[in-house]
Amino acid sequence: MTYCVGLRMKRGLVFMSDTRTNAGVDDIAQVKKLTSWEVSGDRVITLLSAGNLATTQAVVSLLDERGKHPDDRNPSILQAPSMFQVATIIGDTLREVVKTYSHQGQEAKSPFGATLILGGQIRGSDPRLFLIYPAGNFIEASDDSPFFQSGETKYGRPILVRGFDPEMSFENAVKLLLVSFDSTIRANLAVDLPLDMQVYEADSFAIKQQQRIEKDDPYFQSISEGWGDALKNAFQSLPDFRFEG
Repeated sequence: MTYCVGLRMKRGLVFMSDTRTNAGVDDIAQVKKLTSWEVSGDRVITLLSAGNLATTQAVVSLLDERGKHPDDRNPSILQAPSMFQVATIIGDTLREVVKTYSHQGQEAKSPFGATLILGGQIRGSDPRLFLIYPAGNFIEASDDSPFFQSGETKYGRPILVRGFDPEMSFENAVKLLLVSFDSTIRANLAVDLPLDMQVYEADSFAIKQQQRIEKDDPYFQSISEGWGDALKNAFQSLPDFRFEG
């Protein structure tokens, strides 16, 4: 399993994902789940992947190949006129891969599914953020729903619901995500560091802030310890419960 988050902000987009993948307690590996395509001055496209690793890697490979040799049947995300069209192409590609794998194995509920978070900007339009389901259909982030999660979402969601503000700084957005990921890592062994983080500033059409946060990162450690201490202090400050009678 994994944990991925995409934030739609006033200033741009922020992405973060873990790197753990496992097929059992004795089969754990580290895999990058954040992929980006950049055409300087024209577009930046970022994809976060959660789900079956073979499926997600096949989708990314097909997108890469079709970017080099596009045709009418296999259009390129690097030539699509809008992010909506990019989401459509990626959704179609995901559906194609899942269908191919499903025919080779189980025909019931597919074990080859994947959920993708797509974000980016194409010149002439604003940055956009999408959540693409295993069936290939998708929804778009809005003012009412300004962020998307995939994978192990439940442990880190309360942090985002309470703390996220689309007008906050990029620095505070990253700090909030680190708290969300720390809460998830502590609750679920299927999510772990290193974390991949990327910040995209609107209308820059370039990836300027991208970083891998390792297990021994001192800032992450200070966030983890500080958040734990803050929770204890906040709990102690709450009114005491009194039994009746």
